[in-house]
Amino acid sequence: MDLQIKEKTISLIDSLKSTCQTYGMGNDGNEYKIITQVFLYKYLNDKFGYEIKKLDKRIATAEKWEIAYSELSEDDREDLFDTMNPDIPRLNPEHLISHLWNQQAKGDFDLIFDQTMIDIADKNIDIFSTQTTQNTKIPLFEKLTQYVTDEAQRAPFARALVDKLVNFSFEETFLEHYDFFAAIFEYLIKDYNTAGGGKYAEYYTPHAIATIMARLLVGDDADLHNIECYDPSAGTGTLLMALGHQIGEDRCTIFAQDISQRSNKMLKLNLILNGLVSSLDHAIQGDTLVAPYHKSDDGQTLRQFDFVVSNPPFKMDFSDTRDDIEKKYSARFWAGIPKVPAKKKESMAIYTCFIQHVVNSLKKTGKGAIVVPTGFLTAKSSVEGTVLKKLVEDHIVYGAVSMPSNVFANTGTNVSVLFFDNSRTADKVVLIDASKLGEEYKDGNNQKRRLRPEEIEKIITTFRNKEAVDDFSVAVTYEEIIAKKYSLAAGQYFDVKIEYVELTQEEFEAKMSAFKTELQSFFDEGNALQAEIMKQLGKVKYE
Repeated sequence: MDLQIKEKTISLIDSLKSTCQTYGMGNDGNEYKIITQVFLYKYLNDKFGYEIKKLDKRIATAEKWEIAYSELSEDDREDLFDTMNPDIPRLNPEHLISHLWNQQAKGDFDLIFDQTMIDIADKNIDIFSTQTTQNTKIPLFEKLTQYVTDEAQRAPFARALVDKLVNFSFEETFLEHYDFFAAIFEYLIKDYNTAGGGKYAEYYTPHAIATIMARLLVGDDADLHNIECYDPSAGTGTLLMALGHQIGEDRCTIFAQDISQRSNKMLKLNLILNGLVSSLDHAIQGDTLVAPYHKSDDGQTLRQFDFVVSNPPFKMDFSDTRDDIEKKYSARFWAGIPKVPAKKKESMAIYTCFIQHVVNSLKKTGKGAIVVPTGFLTAKSSVEGTVLKKLVEDHIVYGAVSMPSNVFANTGTNVSVLFFDNSRTADKVVLIDASKLGEEYKDGNNQKRRLRPEEIEKIITTFRNKEAVDDFSVAVTYEEIIAKKYSLAAGQYFDVKIEYVELTQEEFEAKMSAFKTELQSFFDEGNALQAEIMKQLGKVKYE
C-alpha cells in the first residue's frame, strides 16, 4: 500500500512539472514556486476535508464532502473552525479545489485562481506564514500565473494545474509519517537542489547523513519533552526534520534561519508536511551572520538551544558584509572571521563562522552537529586552525565522522560531520573514517554515492560504543589529539599493520635463493642491453 501511495504522489509531482514544461517554464527560475505551492495547496485542501469530516457527521456521510460543507451556514462554519486544531488551515467553500474546478469556464480564470491563493494566505496568515529578520510576514501563497509570460496562456495554465489536482487525493497519506514524507519531499525538490536560488550551496542534506546526525545526538529511546532545536543555515530543513522526528514532533519546537527565499519556501512546505505547523513562526528568512534573529529575552545575546544542527555553506562571497560583521559582532566569533581572498572572493571559508555560531547557540548541556569540509579536520593555520584548537582544548567536540565522497547533490567536496557536547564531559573522542563505505549510483549525469542501511547502522553502533575497528574507527583522548597537532582525522590514528609470516629455515633459504636467481637475471639482462646500446652507438658515423 505504501508503495502505491508513493507512486501516485510522485506521479502527481511529475504531472505538475510536465504542465510547467508545456507552458514554457521547464527549469525556469520560478518553476519551484509553482510546483511547491500547488502541491501544498492540494495537500492542505485534502487535509482540511479530512479533519472536518471528523467533526461533522453530515460532511462525513455526504457523497461529496465539498458540497455538504458549502451548504453549512456561516455560523456553523465558524463553530467548526472554533473546534478545529489550530494547525489546520481555515478554508471557505470558495477556496476549495472543487469550487475552482467549477469556475474553469470563465475567461478570467487565471485571476480567480490567483485570488483564491491570496485569500487563503490572508485568512491563515497568523499561523501559516514565516517571516524575515525585519518581522515582515511571508504569506503561505502568492500569485502564480504571473510567471507565464504570454498573458493569453495564463488562464489555460491555471486550468491545467487544477485538472491535475482533482483526480488525486492525499487522504490515504495522512496516516503516513516522517519516512514517507521525507522521501516525497526529496523527490519534490530534487530538480531545484542547486545553488541557483541563493548564496547557500546546499538546500538538501542527504537523508542518510541527516539520520546519522539525529540518531547520534538524540539516541533511539530518549524520553524528551519541550525540546528546542535550531539550525542557523536551515536550507530546506532536512536536518531539523530528522531531529524533530527522532525526538518526536509533538515534543519539540523548531527554530530556523536561512538567507535564501527559495529555501524558506521549501522549509515551510517541509514543516507542514511533517506536522510542525506550530514552528512556522520560528522559520526566519535572513542572514544569520549579519542579523541573527533568535535571541535571548534581553534581545542582545544569542538564544541557546538543546540541539543545534547545521550544514552551512563551505564557501561564500560575503565581502559586502564581512568588515561590518567583524566590527559589530567580533565577540560572537571568538576565533575570528576569515579574510576575503583577493582573487577568489567566493572561496572564503565561511563555514568557520557557522561553527562558532553553533557552539555559541548551545545550552550548557546542549548538543550539536555540523557538516564541514573534511580538510578542516587537519587544519593548522588561520581561523580554521584556531577554531579546531578551541574545540579540542575545551573538550567541546566528542566525535567526527568522515563521509564518502560525492554524497551531496552539487559539490565534489569531501565532507565530515563534527559532534559537539557543551557539557564537555566526554573522556574520549570517537573518530570514524566512513569514506570507503557506500554504493555508487547515477543521478542524471552525476556519479553519486549513498550509504546503505546496514552501513548507517555500522556508523551509529560503532560511534555509540566507542569501538576501535581496524581502518574504520578509533576512540582517542584529548591529550592524544593534541599530540597529533589537533588532528580529528581517524586515519592518522590507525596502526600500521605489518604482516609476519612464520618460515622454516629451509623455506627461508629457498625463498632467498629464488630472489637471488631472479635478481641476477635482471642484472644479466641489463648488462646485455647495455652492451647492445654501446655496440649500436659505435656504428653511428658522421656524414
